[in-house]
Amino acid sequence: MLRSLAAASLLIATSSGAALAQPARQPDADGPLEMTTLGPGQVPPVDAVGNFVIGPEYQVAPAAKKRPGVPQGEVFRLTMESADSKIYPGIARRRGTFGTPDPENPARLIVTTSHDAPYTRQVEVYVPRQLDRDQPAPLIVGADGPDPLLFTTLDNLIAEGRVPAMVAVSIGNGGGDAQGSQRGLEYDTLSAQYAEFVESEVLPLVERECKVKITKDPNARATMGCSSGAACAFTMAWFRPDLYRRVLSYSGTYVNQQWPWNPDTPGGAWDYHERIIPESPQKPLRIWLQVSDRDLLNPNVMRDGMHDWVLANERMARVLAAKEYPYQFVFCRGARHCDRAAKQQTLPQALEWLWDG
Repeated sequence: MLRSLAAASLLIATSSGAALAQPARQPDADGPLEMTTLGPGQVPPVDAVGNFVIGPEYQVAPAAKKRPGVPQGEVFRLTMESADSKIYPGIARRRGTFGTPDPENPARLIVTTSHDAPYTRQVEVYVPRQLDRDQPAPLIVGADGPDPLLFTTLDNLIAEGRVPAMVAVSIGNGGGDAQGSQRGLEYDTLSAQYAEFVESEVLPLVERECKVKITKDPNARATMGCSSGAACAFTMAWFRPDLYRRVLSYSGTYVNQQWPWNPDTPGGAWDYHERIIPESPQKPLRIWLQVSDRDLLNPNVMRDGMHDWVLANERMARVLAAKEYPYQFVFCRGARHCDRAAKQQTLPQALEWLWDG
């Protein structure tokens, strides 16, 4: 479970209301983990698996910058209304409220202020210039869109032949965060529901409006995200490996944020590394993970011992290694939750590694 708060990464409010910086964590929150430390600006080799440490200085990877002369993909901006969704008609948690832990089960949060609420969702679709629109295209689906860094990086990687020409669908969430919110319902729920929402409601819209064809080959489909969006990316592939088999995760929320509470998965995404992955046959997944040394620790009111992002991601790396998954885990020193500098250095290599084979 969690280490003492004195040694943990925690935002502390001062008497003036300012927040002190989170102290740095070490890549051993779950015990010693074999790590390879890389130098400034370096990233793990694209043919390697295992655990790596980078930072604290970061450099923008050349492939993460706009370059003159590189063909730029076309970006389509689409809008989706909750009234048109059969899967997610929309909820929200009343502003300024959170929830209370169940007195009989601190891992269960009771939220009484969640209610029906409409939303408007933005979707951006990247279509590379090199794409043959008559052929089914490889796909990467990203959470919390739009993601212009992803689109710029794909421009360069596709031009260099480092990844296939693919369609990128960057989907905005339905609003809010954590338990009782639409975003929380979409991203923190352990089920196939979000993958099926993308398959039945988002991708048909993309194909129709952007005049593209999306492949049905799961080996040519990837998911990605940060925070709860990363947990969602993993969940999409875990529950629907017939649709997705490649996962890219930054600061993944592999912690207990699922709501409504489910007795079959009582620890939410914490259950992935606690029991689900260890107790399940290996699935045909390829997984790239990152966490920052100043990532989140949120004991909050639940005090359930399942809200440490650093510990959760290190445990994910450990169980993926034990089950012999092809994976890379990158621990970033001098970085924060969903750290942009770390992403600018690692995203090109991560995408190339993800699409290997």
